[in-house]
Amino acid sequence: MSRRALITMTPDEVRAFLEEQRVVTVATIGPNGRPHLAPLWFVVEDDELLAWTYRASQKAANLRRLPEATLQLEAGDTYDRLRGVTMECDARLVEDPAEVARIGAAVALRHSGHSGPELDAFVAAQAAKRVGVRFAPTSVVSWDHRKLGGAY
Repeated sequence: MSRRALITMTPDEVRAFLEEQRVVTVATIGPNGRPHLAPLWFVVEDDELLAWTYRASQKAANLRRLPEATLQLEAGDTYDRLRGVTMECDARLVEDPAEVARIGAAVALRHSGHSGPELDAFVAAQAAKRVGVRFAPTSVVSWDHRKLGGAY
């Protein structure tokens, strides 16, 4: 069996990894044709990653022009501990204010660990100037070097 096959995560391992991570790096294509990288907080819903961003952000402009992105998440501080997932995704901007607020509330809850009137007020104020983004993976590549048990 190839080393590549040995380190590939199962779908359940990929989902668990995504649930552990807090930041995804999103690559879109800028107006000059070069990759534009941006970190985003996200939530996992069904088989998609959801995030929100400012309506006027470069990544939103890029996704309006070309609704495709490559996402990467990684962890591990030594080679034998490296884990990660790269996903090529179709991206859909969400403009409906109620859905943008729902996505924003889910992201805020995940990262703050609490809910309540203050968080609701923050989300409501932010939702007016943001869009949601739904990233639907079309290709997933994963790696978990811990599966090699230190042998290379």
